[in-house]
Amino acid sequence: MSKKYLIITGGSSGIGLATAKLFIKKGFQVINLSRNLCSLTDVVNIKVDLAQTGFEENLKKELIPQLENPETVILVHNAARLAQDTVKDIEASDLRDILEINVVAPTVLNQIVMPEMPRGSAIIYLGSTLSEKAVPGSFSYITSKHAAVGLMRATCQDLVDHGIHTACICPGFTDTPMLRNHFNNDSMMIERIKSMSARNRLIEPTEIAQTIYFAATNPVINGTIIHANLGQKEK
Repeated sequence: MSKKYLIITGGSSGIGLATAKLFIKKGFQVINLSRNLCSLTDVVNIKVDLAQTGFEENLKKELIPQLENPETVILVHNAARLAQDTVKDIEASDLRDILEINVVAPTVLNQIVMPEMPRGSAIIYLGSTLSEKAVPGSFSYITSKHAAVGLMRATCQDLVDHGIHTACICPGFTDTPMLRNHFNNDSMMIERIKSMSARNRLIEPTEIAQTIYFAATNPVINGTIIHANLGQKEK
C-alpha cells in the first residue's frame, strides 16, 4: 500500500511541530530531521545536525529505507538559525555556519530525497518577510532568507517536467521559541513587534502550518512566494 510522507527539518518545535501535527491529521507519515526529537508519538525521528559537514552520509542510510512505496513525498525546509549580527562585525566562520544550515543543507537534502519523489510531490522552502527586504542587525539571517527565494526559483526551473512543484512561504512574526529567544523573552519588545502587524498580534504556528499544507498540495502555485504575515505596517 502506498503512503504519503512529510519530511521536515526542525519538526520538534514552533512551526515545524505545528506542521507535523497537521500533516499527521491529513494522513501523512511524518519524518522529522533535527537535533531534537519531536514529541509526537506518530513521528519518525532521525537525529541529524544540519550544520555538520558530511551529515548526508549517515542520513541517507537512515532516511531512504523509511520511504516505502511512496504515493507522494513533501519535503519542507523549515530548520534555520537566527543570529544577531551585522556586515561590520560578522565572522566569516559564523556566516559559513548559518549558510550551512539555511542554504547548503536544503540543497543536500533535495539531492537525497528527489530520487524518491513521485510526480505530485513538493519541495517547500521557509523564507521570511526578510526574504525580500532588510532591517539592521540580522545580516546572516537576511542573507540566507534572500537565498531561500533563489533556491525555490531555481528548483522550480530545474524540475520542469518532473511533476514536483515548489514554493517559498515567508512568515511574518510568528510566536515560536526561536522568535522569543531572539528577543530574550522581553515582553515590551514582543508587544512592540505585535504592533507592527495590521492585526496587532503574533502569527500562530498553526497558521503557517496551514499555509505550508496549502502550498504543498496545490501545484498551481509552483514557483510562488507566499507572504504569510497578517499584513505588516510599513514605515
